Amino acid sequence: MKTHGNEIALLMIGSTNYYTGQSFPLKKITELGHKHSCMVGFDLAHGAGNIQPNLHETGADFAVWCTYKYLNSGPGSLGGCFVHERHANNEKLNRFAGWWGHNKKTRFNMRHEFDALPGAEGWQLSNPPILSMAAIRASLDTFAKAGFENLRKKSEKLTGFLEFLLDEMNNDSIKIITPRNPEERGCQLSIQVKNADKSLHTKLTKAGVISDWREPDVIRVAPAPLYNSFEDVFRFSEKLKEVLN
Repeated sequence: MKTHGNEIALLMIGSTNYYTGQSFPLKKITELGHKHSCMVGFDLAHGAGNIQPNLHETGADFAVWCTYKYLNSGPGSLGGCFVHERHANNEKLNRFAGWWGHNKKTRFNMRHEFDALPGAEGWQLSNPPILSMAAIRASLDTFAKAGFENLRKKSEKLTGFLEFLLDEMNNDSIKIITPRNPEERGCQLSIQVKNADKSLHTKLTKAGVISDWREPDVIRVAPAPLYNSFEDVFRFSEKLKEVLN
């Protein structure tokens, strides 16, 4: 940024890295971008429902995310967006506009010029998928009932327990590539396995473990606090021992 800041108009980065699970300091990145007059946005695909982004306090200009991962709406469901309130009524901003972001009073009167709704609503493109919205509504109600601060505390303990069990294995063939600091990660741990290929992941799947394989040698494991337990974490560690042996 020091070298090319005056040439950069937009700074956009994922809040949580999909491969390593590292969660980035959003406020620090935002302040750095704004220092050089850049617009700052975040991709929360692996962050929404996983970390607490505090987007308003962070000061980001905008953020976008999907809902089919940690928010449990299923593949093909709707996405979400955040637009900071300082941009809420700025109609001069360039936007990819759609009719669902038009003033509700004249939305169906095509004779009117586009009249953006204030706030994030003005960036909507088209009417949302109702059946998918039913799933995300049920999920968000559960999140609200549990309380995200409570879920985040449990997440740190769950993932910390998983980290402890992996360390206890004392196996030189596995390495955690996710940051050890709980503040620098969500619930995901990425486990690099020496000389492994996807057959290892296949064995875990057959053993009843739902995880994810990333080439060339990484298994991603994410004990989600909303529905995973400490027993689930322990059972995973036992299954991993079995397939490694």
